[in-house]
Amino acid sequence: MNDLFGGSPNNTSQSKTDAQDAEREVDLLDTTLRDGEQAPGVSLTPDEKADVAKALDRAGVSVVEAGSACTGDGERATIERVAGLGLDARVTSFARGVRGDVDLALDCGVDGVNLVVPASDRHVEEKVGSSREEVVEETGELVAYAKDHGLWVEVIGEDGSRADLDFLERLAEAAHDAGADRFCFADTVGHAGPERAYEAVSRLADLGPVSTHTHDDLGLGMTNALASVAGGADLVHATVNGVGERAGNVALEEVAIALDHSYGVETVELSELYDLARVVADATDVPLAPNKAVVGENAFAHESGIHTDGTLKDERMYEPYPPETVGRERRLVLGKHTGRAGAKAALAEHGVEVGEDELREVVARVQDLAERNKRVTDADLLAIAEDVQGRDRDRRIELRELTATSGGAIPTASVELEVDGDRRVASGTGDGPVDAAVTAVREAVSGSPDSPSVAADAHLESYRVDAITGGTDAVVTVEVEMTRGDRSVTVAASDGDITSASVTAMVDALDRLLPADDEAERAVADD
Repeated sequence: MNDLFGGSPNNTSQSKTDAQDAEREVDLLDTTLRDGEQAPGVSLTPDEKADVAKALDRAGVSVVEAGSACTGDGERATIERVAGLGLDARVTSFARGVRGDVDLALDCGVDGVNLVVPASDRHVEEKVGSSREEVVEETGELVAYAKDHGLWVEVIGEDGSRADLDFLERLAEAAHDAGADRFCFADTVGHAGPERAYEAVSRLADLGPVSTHTHDDLGLGMTNALASVAGGADLVHATVNGVGERAGNVALEEVAIALDHSYGVETVELSELYDLARVVADATDVPLAPNKAVVGENAFAHESGIHTDGTLKDERMYEPYPPETVGRERRLVLGKHTGRAGAKAALAEHGVEVGEDELREVVARVQDLAERNKRVTDADLLAIAEDVQGRDRDRRIELRELTATSGGAIPTASVELEVDGDRRVASGTGDGPVDAAVTAVREAVSGSPDSPSVAADAHLESYRVDAITGGTDAVVTVEVEMTRGDRSVTVAASDGDITSASVTAMVDALDRLLPADDEAERAVADD
């Protein structure tokens, strides 16, 4: 297991060359729409499943497991919808080891089935009340039936990591003899260590194509996936963001970047990974952990003065690969560890130049603010610089009035803004008062054909509730990130009312994105 692809598993160019010479191909099967949806609290609508499936296809995922046809009419309709999207990916349905499940999958128009059969004695005897001999015989018959109906067939030996390996081989052999396209080693409960995964997959790979399905209950999902590939697996089951039952499945984006970066094995379009992660996070309402590999907020963020200075001198100094590889951008974060290089670079992004004495004062104030347990945003930095330099800034967008109601059937909100001296009033509806208020702000800043706003092309990139105090007088802090062209800004606002905090932050961000001295830009917008 010390040799994954014929070369040492490290990040050197030599290992990539060795891997490419070995001509190993590894594909990914995504089970976000089936196993991922089994995570507590996750329920995807047909539209959300279709959006996720299309995002997976854009990323070049080879197989999309669209769901489990035996679940019910609604699930079957959704699987049929995904199967009809015309994806380049193979679309499959999860099926239990009964003929009726295969028939239901066929009715959905899928390309194949992921046929799960019991492998461990616990599942064989206690779960389905059968015997090893019966499982082997029934598996062969069911595979033959599915193949006779034109389906691609993968047999999954459920709880394979706790199965007797001799029996697991016997089961895989029967599946292949009946025509199965591959057999899957399933670490169903995240039980295995990498040595066990490697041994099992190595033996199974001698019998035919093998895939691997790993869970993260012991934090070994990625380790076991790589151990399986080392053993001969050429298809890895995964979910986007690692969402799934209990501690989740191995994360698709992590498998993809690890195989590419460390072993030179291409699986998907890496530049699509971040957009894919956001689509799934939005659909599942499972936020990305800040320290999540590849797609977390902090994956390419630098605050430490030493790290920031080194990164500005050499972008690879403190990063394993460029953020653009996975569709990300590098961020310089302001905080107690901010140094002069980081603060100067952050100010430069907003077109602000400071002298050395001014820079020292700005850094001192940023660090002092952060020491008081405050998240330092772009707006904070710019306000500090303005104060240090004795500059007054004329606002171009002001919030004059906000009203929001949510007691009726449809939450509504109205806002009055002053944009470059013009009064703008707009209203909106939404899923809640915050959504309605944001809609109203968008409408107000968009202006009209006769009087368009220069802020109409700004976009809300992220929105999050940063902190809430306890008690009936709770104060919420909302942070937004907005972009306009190639500029972005983060702003936070606190209020006892989440709608007010949200709108205040959004309006302040819009104002910061419009330089007060950009007269030429105003003239273009007025035309």
